[in-house]
Amino acid sequence: MSRTEKIRCDACPVMCYVAEGKAGACDRYANEGGRIVRCDPLTILDRRIAKGDELKPFLASNWDGVTADGDDVVVSAIGAGTTYPDYKPAPFIISREIEGVDCVTVVTEAIFSYCGVKVKIDTDRHLGAEASPVRAEDEVVGHVMTSEYGSQMLSLGGVDHLTGGSKAEGRKTCDALLRLCNKEPVELSVDGGSTVIVQAGQPPIVDGVVEDRMRVGCGSATIGMFASQWKGLVDEVVVVDDHITGVVSEHQAGKVIEWPETGIRILGRRSTPGRYFKVADPGQGWGGTDIDDPLSILGPWRREKGAKPGLRLLMVSTTGEHAGYYVLNEGLEPIEQPMPLAVQPSVDLIAQNCEPALCTVLFMGGAGGSLRSGVTQNPVQLTNSVKAAQTTVTIGGAPVYRWPGGGITVMVDVLEVPDGAFGYVPTPALVAPLEFTVAREIYQALGGHRTQIRTLDDILENGGEYGAESRVIGHSK
Repeated sequence: MSRTEKIRCDACPVMCYVAEGKAGACDRYANEGGRIVRCDPLTILDRRIAKGDELKPFLASNWDGVTADGDDVVVSAIGAGTTYPDYKPAPFIISREIEGVDCVTVVTEAIFSYCGVKVKIDTDRHLGAEASPVRAEDEVVGHVMTSEYGSQMLSLGGVDHLTGGSKAEGRKTCDALLRLCNKEPVELSVDGGSTVIVQAGQPPIVDGVVEDRMRVGCGSATIGMFASQWKGLVDEVVVVDDHITGVVSEHQAGKVIEWPETGIRILGRRSTPGRYFKVADPGQGWGGTDIDDPLSILGPWRREKGAKPGLRLLMVSTTGEHAGYYVLNEGLEPIEQPMPLAVQPSVDLIAQNCEPALCTVLFMGGAGGSLRSGVTQNPVQLTNSVKAAQTTVTIGGAPVYRWPGGGITVMVDVLEVPDGAFGYVPTPALVAPLEFTVAREIYQALGGHRTQIRTLDDILENGGEYGAESRVIGHSK
């Protein structure tokens, strides 16, 4: 074959024609000497090796087969290749002993058209209204979900964005998902809201500002934690929060420690004593509200309820980022004063109890369809076995959460997956390493491809359809 002749890659539906020495559109498969090979080696994870250390055995003679036994060694699907077209067995079906049980691990790099990511962003700042579109490079790639306890949630990707819109939408959705899953930063913008840079395991950057802490709790919870430490230092405390603003003199925590009434009035919707909703609109100000002046949420003080000149008021946010100290004058108007040295530690304590703000990226995909044929000739048997906890599913060796109900819908924290484990195909779809581990006896009962079962030593020495290169890397539990 001449060096200029191209051969066709059948590793995905795109079916690229690849020239000698070149890679296909996905950058995962290349033409090497007239053969389609995987560009990355088969990856084996050894939890007894320090994370980040790497050993590359190219022949079985470099590998002590005894170490393939036990729970500390995980054969991942990273670099294994694909089952596509899915009527054929998975690239590697490996037998080994795990804790005295003869097991089979089936590994394949699965093509996920039905996939996306769920993003948790630790911030009190308002990113956008629920259900607002989220864009990457001007294309809609997802939407804002609910606000959770100190975090904003996004849902990105899914088949409607990958394949149901324009080519640009699908391409940019796939690109954003790939970079997020591979722990790279992605800039996202929310319609009518903020711009945020998201990277797994890193603090979010909201409108150019690095978020360094998430709130200790809602305003009510903050009072519950620190009310006793404020008593005697100030006469009233208001913890400003977009969701639940707390007032210590009215709160149950204040009642328990016999905090006297102050005659304060909050301009918000009263829930239960000392807890107020909707004191302001969401925003980038105090406690995730849109206010810069916390006094704007106060109404006239009531003398008949205990308000008096000289009353000391502390207003603080749920992160301790914002705080102000005020004293009522003769007209019962709060006048800002320097923060007393005795009070400042209580504000600092709120900040100290805030956890670091981080971004969490969870890959979520439906591992169904025809890829199950690569595991067993009767695909529903695999699904039933997973549901019955007979078969364990992992992604890149990392444990997954399987959603109850039909199918094999799984979710994994990308920080638990080795670096660079995710790929893509230009259909567009993501490619994720997928492993099924099951006792050999059960695998055979499922109708598994028993004639394709091989030992790890054999795989290390002879490779597979897409090449023979392999590596062992350290991986933490």
